[in-house]
Amino acid sequence: MKNIQLDRDVLLRPLQAVTGVVERRQTLPILSNVLIESKSGVMTLLATDLEIQVAAPVEGQTIDEDFAVTVSAKKLLDILRALPEGTQIGLEQKDSKIQLKAGRSRFSVQTLPAADFPRLAEGAQATAEVAMPQKELRRLLSLTQYAMAQQDIRYYLNGLLLVVDKKELTLVATDGHRLALTTRELLDSYVRNEVILPRKAVLELARLLQDTDDTVLVTLLANQVKFEFGGLQLITKVVDGKFPDYARVVPVNYAKHFETDRVRLQQALQRAAILSNEKFRGVRWVLTAGSLRIICTNTEQEEAEEEMEIPYTADALDVGFNITYLQDVLNSVEVETVDCAFGDANSSMLVTLPGRSDFKYVVMPMRI
Repeated sequence: MKNIQLDRDVLLRPLQAVTGVVERRQTLPILSNVLIESKSGVMTLLATDLEIQVAAPVEGQTIDEDFAVTVSAKKLLDILRALPEGTQIGLEQKDSKIQLKAGRSRFSVQTLPAADFPRLAEGAQATAEVAMPQKELRRLLSLTQYAMAQQDIRYYLNGLLLVVDKKELTLVATDGHRLALTTRELLDSYVRNEVILPRKAVLELARLLQDTDDTVLVTLLANQVKFEFGGLQLITKVVDGKFPDYARVVPVNYAKHFETDRVRLQQALQRAAILSNEKFRGVRWVLTAGSLRIICTNTEQEEAEEEMEIPYTADALDVGFNITYLQDVLNSVEVETVDCAFGDANSSMLVTLPGRSDFKYVVMPMRI
């Protein structure tokens, strides 16, 4: 690797894109590194944790020679961030180190052999390919990802279900206490395909996708899913497990319901939450004709109560929920009004968007 000259920002952008998958504590030291590779004049950065792999091109840079080297992702990122914007940097490999020069700054960082860098073997024949605008997939993820479980022993809940069936794409996430489901119509028709994307892959995707009409191509493979967009490629293994039957969880024909302004409800919950029990996060909803009372108490016998006028005409109802679960959904749907529907005090609540059938959120009741 001869002395390569490039702009700091040109290298920093793809490095920031790939380093999200790098784990701080690794059993294999090389997994803390990023692979810098040049082939046929194109320079690429690649990082992996053996489950997810992200590759990004160094754009606007033509390299004369082929080479491959791995260097600590965090150290390289910290160095580039510490340098001023627009700085010209020089990279050169000497023995088992990489030399980075910028103005009067010099850095000499250890490398590991590129031949030892593990790559995800790309899965066999694609079972489906779906293309859509990046901003659309980003929106679908934001509507569902918050309902994924974290470190649940039911490992299949620590991820997001992606279903392609006929002309519909469905995303579902649940942690066993609440469930978020969203659908989108597709241009082509597909045979049914179901995969569970790991939690980390979902969060990385949400971070990397841009709010743009540019296309993201989603390729379903035997035990992997590949996402290609904006020059980036993210490949993830899928979670091996059976996702719960989400259709059975979504209530139908609830008679009690009301529509209300999302922001008003959001703000009322925000105020009431100040005095909620920090451990259990419980909130009581007391529904009577034309009124919703939102009540939070804590272990110090403190109480917050909010009252809202609502167009509710059904029987009175007193039901408890986890207030965080309610705040999550209201923070993620960018609409003016939401519809809240109920069975009885022991039944889940269904949140939908008036006039639309593409989003459903189910939250289980809790005893307060």
